Amino acid sequence: MSKDQFKTRLEIAKKKASKRDLRNKSQNPSPIGTAFKLSTELVSAVAVGTIIGFILDKTFGTKPWLILIFFFVGVITGITNVIKSAKNMQK
Repeated sequence: MSKDQFKTRLEIAKKKASKRDLRNKSQNPSPIGTAFKLSTELVSAVAVGTIIGFILDKTFGTKPWLILIFFFVGVITGITNVIKSAKNMQK
């Protein structure tokens, strides 16, 4: 195969790859996938906050105050993450 044939085939392959990339980027994720992502972010933030509060409460003997504080911190963090993700999805 000569260099000219190789360059021609390479250009054709690059064009096909760029068209394929454009088609993949234009497809939106499924609504159920989006909902699952957002709900997972919210639930995981609340769970992590609650677990941290539980561990600290057990360590310092302050039940139930740190559980409640970290639960609400988790809720606020989760809601903030969901809002950020939703804004990124709109772009």
